Amino acid sequence: MAASAPDNGPDGIRHAWSPRLALLVAATFFMEFLDGTVLTTAIPNISADFRVPAADVNITMTAYLLTVAVGIPISGWLAERFGARRIFCLAIAVFTVASLACSLSQDLATLTLSRIAQGAGGAMMVPVGTLLVLRGTPKSELLRATAFLVWPGLLAPVLAPLVGGALTTYLSWHWIFLINLPLGLAAFLAALRLVPRSAGDPGRRLDWPGLFLTTVGVGALVVGLELASAHPNTPWAGISAASGAASLAAAVLWMRRTRNPLFNLDVFRTRTFRAMATGGFVYRLTISSVPFLLPLMFQAGFGWSPIHAGIMVAAVFIGNIGIKPATTPLIRRFGFKAMLVFASLASAATFAACALLTPETPQAVMFALLVCSGAFRSIGFSAYASVQYADIVPAQLTSANTVSATLVQLATGAGIAVGALLIRIFDGLAAFPQDPAGPFRGAFLVMAALMLASTVDSLFLPRHAGAEVSRPGVNNPVPIGPEVSRPGPGPAEEQLPPRPAEERGPRP
Repeated sequence: MAASAPDNGPDGIRHAWSPRLALLVAATFFMEFLDGTVLTTAIPNISADFRVPAADVNITMTAYLLTVAVGIPISGWLAERFGARRIFCLAIAVFTVASLACSLSQDLATLTLSRIAQGAGGAMMVPVGTLLVLRGTPKSELLRATAFLVWPGLLAPVLAPLVGGALTTYLSWHWIFLINLPLGLAAFLAALRLVPRSAGDPGRRLDWPGLFLTTVGVGALVVGLELASAHPNTPWAGISAASGAASLAAAVLWMRRTRNPLFNLDVFRTRTFRAMATGGFVYRLTISSVPFLLPLMFQAGFGWSPIHAGIMVAAVFIGNIGIKPATTPLIRRFGFKAMLVFASLASAATFAACALLTPETPQAVMFALLVCSGAFRSIGFSAYASVQYADIVPAQLTSANTVSATLVQLATGAGIAVGALLIRIFDGLAAFPQDPAGPFRGAFLVMAALMLASTVDSLFLPRHAGAEVSRPGVNNPVPIGPEVSRPGPGPAEEQLPPRPAEERGPRP
């Protein structure tokens, strides 16, 4: 697979679309996403080894997810200040060393601290890795680039129960972390070879108030979502979520008035990017609930064994992979709007069909349904991942990427929390059938209705939204990264990277 013709950036480095770099970044994403949920199947074993209640072990998962969420907002600034290559390599090293510390942990406190360190590495890997790929990618190649970056988010939640269960059953829970060591080392060495060198910007100042308000807001929202799924009968979930929303609102007000904001919020004026934050947020929330709801319904509702349920859920994985070669041609043929509307409508239909499943449903029918669900899921993921950057100007790329990564993390957590909350609401509801699978059917029906809200948002997109990316045969492609955003930089501009749009003066 050939790379695009390289361009010289203002730092004198040649930048071009590199499939090998995209594959490397995707591999690091897979490690980060997988470790977010893979520990679930090992909780009983960890509980027995540490001689603590199983419920207490959940803190290790919450600590990891919370650290990733609150660490993402500062990652964009770190990449601008110290150079994306340096931060990406540091993130891989931190994640790998922390994985070793997790495997060597002798008590719950040590494991939790090691998971926090692991989350810190993961918080930098995802957005900074994406930035590295996007900066050298011409818009004509954006669909191909995002096709690499999307698959970890699709596959990791589906494969986590199988991987975690197999390692825990046939080896030990320590191997969940030990397998990261050779993978992390290989990724680190590959990053040194593949990631182009780039200078940081020593003059890039950090918006401390904006960072504080954003970090507190995101952290409180994540904690609220966790509490909503684990302790729905207490008021703390609502209090935490409301505090988080208030803090984020204050962050928006601050960043609209300060000279050097943490994010350039003008990215939300771009309709195609805003689609990611509206319909795209709802789409990812509903899709993220499926790997959570399906195994529970098969085990608790149908009485299946974990292995039986895991094999059936793997059908979603088959659909994801099977449709992947066709996603780019489909988007190029029909455009972003048509494919987003189709993916959301089709996904809503599969959710409604899941609500009709019973233990007596032929398993071949179930398998085919879940394959279709995975295929529609993959189309929507790919379309949103590409269209959000289709009309973003180069100077806003860092802000758009960091904001997107933050919202994706929140949507994923919200999907699990909303799914768990819906199960509890429908459990014991007199107006709903009270067979063991009843609460799960109710949850799938609500998720189908939520998915239709994503459809409505997509219908309001312009007909040719993101056409510069989706139409075939684009001539004179312009990379969307800041390295080549301005032709012919003068000597003074070559000494430092271009200053991002975040450093403009205050708006009236």
